[in-house]
Amino acid sequence: MKSAFKSLMLGSALTAAVALSAVAPAMAQTVQPVQMMQPAPSLNLSAYGEVKAAPDMATISFGVQTEAATAQEAMRDNATRMTQVMAALRRAGIAERDVQTSGLNLSAQYDYVQNEPPKLRGYQAVNRVTVTINDLTKVGTTADAVVSAGVNQIDGISFGLKDPTAAEDRARQLAVRALQAKAQLYAQALNVQLAGIRNLSEGGGYSPAPPQPMFAARAMAMESRDSTPVAAGELTVRVDITGVYDIAR
Repeated sequence: MKSAFKSLMLGSALTAAVALSAVAPAMAQTVQPVQMMQPAPSLNLSAYGEVKAAPDMATISFGVQTEAATAQEAMRDNATRMTQVMAALRRAGIAERDVQTSGLNLSAQYDYVQNEPPKLRGYQAVNRVTVTINDLTKVGTTADAVVSAGVNQIDGISFGLKDPTAAEDRARQLAVRALQAKAQLYAQALNVQLAGIRNLSEGGGYSPAPPQPMFAARAMAMESRDSTPVAAGELTVRVDITGVYDIAR
């Protein structure tokens, strides 16, 4: 009985060994070493295109500032003068849609003396308006008209383009040409061949010029028959691009 049991155990062990020896080569054949992928060589370059364009619109920001003993009086005086300014804008040919209130402020005004508490002097009201002028020949006359009507603050003037699309597209074309030329130059210097562009991104583009200070005095506007001279000059439209070029292996 013991001999039969030992024979059975030996047979089972031999069968398992044979099975493992058959599986081991198969497992060895399926396991492959991991290979690290090397990134393709590339050129990461940037360029820009820039064009000049004559502005065809202007924006003027100005305000009416009044002071009075009470807040109600300061606001009332301000409203009266601003009504006169709005009428002057209409007479100057400015459409209502091109006039926008950009700020309205009322604040208490104090006198300060050393070692004494602040003393209330009155109240100050400020109403600021931004006007878009679509006819550049009216910029000077419009400024003079609002100053004569009661404006005592002119914050600045800026020039812009009603539709910058054409100027932006021209700047894009110049930017791409500059990028292509730079990529070819690097390829020649490195003695390599370009395989094509992998990625292209754009930045920048048209943005209106920041307001420039514009100084005007009511006395000057009243005494001079000529309008305030205003020079529009030129605007710069710039488009920046970045491109990634693959290098042929």
